[in-house]
Amino acid sequence: MMKLLGGITLLLATAVAFYIYIPLPRTISEPWKLMVLDATFRGVVMMGDVAHSLGLSHRVYVINSAIVSFESLVPITNQEIQIEDILFDGVHVRVYQPPGKDGKLRRSVMFIHGGGWALGAPKLGSYDSLCRQMAADLDAVVVTVDYRMAPDVHFPVQYDECVRAAKHFLRPEVLEKYSVDPERVAVCGDSAGGNLAAAVAQRIGIDNTTTVKFKLQVLVYPVLQALDFNTASYQQNHNVPILYRRLMARFWLEYLGADLDLVHSLMINNHTAQDQNLMSLTHSKLDWTTLLPKRLIKNYKPVFPVIGSPGILKDIPALLDARAAPLLAEDKVLRMVPRAYIMTGEHDVLRDDGMMYARRLELAGVSVTNEHYEDGFHGCVSFAFWPCYFSVGIRAVHNYIAWLDEHL
Repeated sequence: MMKLLGGITLLLATAVAFYIYIPLPRTISEPWKLMVLDATFRGVVMMGDVAHSLGLSHRVYVINSAIVSFESLVPITNQEIQIEDILFDGVHVRVYQPPGKDGKLRRSVMFIHGGGWALGAPKLGSYDSLCRQMAADLDAVVVTVDYRMAPDVHFPVQYDECVRAAKHFLRPEVLEKYSVDPERVAVCGDSAGGNLAAAVAQRIGIDNTTTVKFKLQVLVYPVLQALDFNTASYQQNHNVPILYRRLMARFWLEYLGADLDLVHSLMINNHTAQDQNLMSLTHSKLDWTTLLPKRLIKNYKPVFPVIGSPGILKDIPALLDARAAPLLAEDKVLRMVPRAYIMTGEHDVLRDDGMMYARRLELAGVSVTNEHYEDGFHGCVSFAFWPCYFSVGIRAVHNYIAWLDEHL
């Protein structure tokens, strides 16, 4: 009997180890911890897919339910920070304020959370901890935007709500209400939130009706384009957790309200094949062979099929819309955006999105700090807090808050 139990235990342990283990780059931060985290996330995604295929629930609702349940367990930090849940022009936001008012004006950060425009709990867990830490460390008013997400809404709703919240907050009378210095306001976001933060910064920069402008923008591993799913970083990191290439393509299709069956076509760049003559219009804006340093290009080559699927861009015109893909913005728009801090990770499919945007901003005359983490992976900032405490995430949070402290 004991031998049987021992055999069953061994088989179960082997099966669990086989499921958890995936080959990872040797330079990635804390690989075994990341494997466990990724295995958990993959399990939740599979549960969502099963529920969706059975008609029980939309896959996103299942995944988000698991995220909310987990984030609810994260202990609240910096409890001295005062919070206010309020509407800015009809958009739900939470305002974080340090205690005490001595009459001085404070600086401020508007934060936009990530999660593929579909996932996330901005008022719970890691995002709440991050906003509280920014408010405490910077002695700043922090506003986090709780925009509506897919599948309930699709582009441009997420973008429009972030713009509305930003324009409302930047009104002089609103800044005065929260004792915010109008010369010291930044916009910040991670991943899909970095996409929205970049797009909002572009919109505010060219908006003549907004007298107060952002002083800084902080983009943490932002997603900035969906025309090339075979950049050097996509090719290098397509199977590196937690953001796989397939998952990023799904997020884009969900955000743009498109058919998820097009995932494979996007992954092989069928939507930007050579027979569509598209690259002649956008080539310079996302030509990673010229915008990236050679050390990142390595031996990777562009991948654009000779014959593709022209119907994709016709059916999903937002793929070419700079509001959805800020990397496609014209130079005259980029010249109007504020000084930027862009964080990238070596083991992230989105590394080159951030790197290309940093270079395009520099060419447009915008001051840019590109903080690159050789051991970084997508989502590491969110995993800087309980219970993960990834070292690269802790360093990234410390460094970007320090940059804000110095420049805001």
